[in-house]
Amino acid sequence: MRSIRIAGVAACAACLLATSLFAQMGSGPAPTGMAGVPGPLAAKYKATADKILTAGMADDDGYKALTYLTDHIGNRITGSTRLNEATNWGAELMRRAGLQNVKVQPVMVPHWIRGNESAEIVGPVKKPLHMLGLGMSVGTPKGGITAPVVFFSDFKELDALGPDALKGKIALFNPGWKGYGVGSQYRTGSASKAAAHGAAAVLVRSATGLAMQTPHTGTLRYDPAVPTKIPAAALSVEDALLLERLIKEGQPVTVHLQMDARLEADVESANVMGEITGSEKPNEVVVLGGHIDSWDVGQGAQDDGGGIMATFEAVSLLHKLGLKPKRTVRVVFWVSEESNDSGGIAYRKMLGDKVSEHVAAIEMDGGAEKPLGMSYGGFGRRSAPGAAAPATSPEDQQSQAVMLDIVSLLGPIDAATLSPGGGGSDISPLTADAVPGLSPRTVGEHYFDWHHTEADTLDKVDPDSFKRNTSMLAVTAYILADMDGKLTGHKSRGE
Repeated sequence: MRSIRIAGVAACAACLLATSLFAQMGSGPAPTGMAGVPGPLAAKYKATADKILTAGMADDDGYKALTYLTDHIGNRITGSTRLNEATNWGAELMRRAGLQNVKVQPVMVPHWIRGNESAEIVGPVKKPLHMLGLGMSVGTPKGGITAPVVFFSDFKELDALGPDALKGKIALFNPGWKGYGVGSQYRTGSASKAAAHGAAAVLVRSATGLAMQTPHTGTLRYDPAVPTKIPAAALSVEDALLLERLIKEGQPVTVHLQMDARLEADVESANVMGEITGSEKPNEVVVLGGHIDSWDVGQGAQDDGGGIMATFEAVSLLHKLGLKPKRTVRVVFWVSEESNDSGGIAYRKMLGDKVSEHVAAIEMDGGAEKPLGMSYGGFGRRSAPGAAAPATSPEDQQSQAVMLDIVSLLGPIDAATLSPGGGGSDISPLTADAVPGLSPRTVGEHYFDWHHTEADTLDKVDPDSFKRNTSMLAVTAYILADMDGKLTGHKSRGE
């Protein structure tokens, strides 16, 4: 029976792995996932899993902690006093919950300051624009920039121009909504690409499919090969479309952009971690967590307050129930994911050669909407959309079967499916060194409506969905830490 079951898993896995992770990011229909298949793990752990799920759905402590984080501390951009307050509070939260080996790991993080900012159309009409400067952007010269705007629907149109074609002009990019994977490419890369053609500044359509005059910020990346750094800002969908329409009428369109943004010297912040020490194999670790920093708008509730509080409460729940798995279960609030991933990098560096003792890494950074199940697979070798799925070995197939066995226990909370993907920015340094990566998979209906905006506030986190995520994480982490075998991982660097 096992050989037949594993063959079936392999066939389904090939179909699923061909679907990009970006399906949850809005680039197309979400894969339905494979239904869990009960096996020896389900038989062994059903009573414990039911106990965890029942307790998790009745537990309000995690949501109460999220409420304090969002309403009393607020957003937590790197370099801010609020982020330092959050890390100190997070460590105390873990201590009060009875977690062991609570540690605050110093990490140097960027200190970017937004300052005052504004944008407006000054011709052929006058209209203020809804905008947010992009994180890590330089500011405009004193007095701002007033310049004609040139529209581009994609980078190919820009690449067709000469090196000085945009001298003294503002480039506007509106690729439409093709999912967050595409939208984020324009947010992160447009400034240097436009600067290479002489542009004075860049405006980009916010990376979202929802038009409600809400601009979405996020980090940009300046290309070291392009010496000139120019200011960049995101516009609301409506205002990006307005500019596009005006430009396509054939008359000059002029915008005034003013940004006081500046990047100061790095400052010290911290990762925060605590754990339940394993009863038999304490050196082997299942780690789960999210990022404690956020942008300087909204409250950082879905991104990623919900992630860190759900993973914390999952571990806390196991402690409350007196469950001590064979391996250590550790929760980490990583820092600076939004800016430069320095928290995840520092955590990996701290482990050194002991990274091989991490048997699984679970990152929750996709919002706390209603969970469908867990994501796992690809093993750091995710194929591009439309490409053939990576070949799966018998060991990989067995790991898929193990995860299908585990998620079958999540039926009581309607989350008994397994989808391709798994992983995230914070655990990517771990998965690069063959630590198997996983992540919750949610319905993903509204995450990118609120993502990196003033609208990312506590009211967007449904308490019932939050508790379902917490319960799902607790069951998954416990079994991975207690079962006899391990999942398969593959190095993704140096191959």
